[in-house]
Amino acid sequence: MAQRYVRIQTRQGQVYYGVLCLNREVKVLDAPAWLGGQVTEMTIEPDSYKILPPCAPSKVIAVGRNFVGHASELGNEVPTEPLLFLKPSTTIIAHEENIVYPSQSNWVDFEGELALIIGDRTFHCTPEEAHTKIWGYTIANDVTARDLQKKDGQWTRAKGFDTFCPLGPWIVRELSPEAKLQTYINDALEPHQSASVLDMVFSVTELVSYISHVMTLLPGDVVLTGTPSGVGKVNIGDRIRIAIEGIGELENTVVAPKQ
Repeated sequence: MAQRYVRIQTRQGQVYYGVLCLNREVKVLDAPAWLGGQVTEMTIEPDSYKILPPCAPSKVIAVGRNFVGHASELGNEVPTEPLLFLKPSTTIIAHEENIVYPSQSNWVDFEGELALIIGDRTFHCTPEEAHTKIWGYTIANDVTARDLQKKDGQWTRAKGFDTFCPLGPWIVRELSPEAKLQTYINDALEPHQSASVLDMVFSVTELVSYISHVMTLLPGDVVLTGTPSGVGKVNIGDRIRIAIEGIGELENTVVAPKQ
């Protein structure tokens, strides 16, 4: 199994980056791994911490319509160059935290995605250089208020609600280029989404290079690489489970907003 890099919080409130062992013990790092963090002598016992989102990015850059099937199911053309938008850092939640269904919307969709973690300051890099800028991989859910996306004509509100970017549960360094992404709702045995990352219109290195010519990417930033076909509406109480081969599973439950 690939080494899994986590970010955790202890019962006392301390936040650490670390390496997750098979027995769920965490070996603490002295800094985020992409900043050169090294394993210390400190360990955190299982059941004495909670998993946090695996990084705390300055920004989340997302890519729209990067799978032909998803563009088609929404009645859109496939872009001739990457279609970018931003999600606020406040959208990010961890594995097993709740997605809050906003009162302003009547149609919220899940969107399972592969997420990239940037490991180095990246500005105007080539696709060949971009490979060295991607530090690792995790799982994301680009939750979207579809009715507001159509109503507003731009995507900030629809993509930007608090809790609308589940991320995690951990980061791995390597990923098969043929890794499969699948999204399940509740106890369904058949996935709503199932595709290989090879099916992307623009590859991960093309995306990082393109974005770096628009804005500087900083260590710990997150790039969402687009969702395959099969996105669908969720209801309060639904559990969304996104699995990517070689990484693991990200699961979150949809809840009603607090009154």
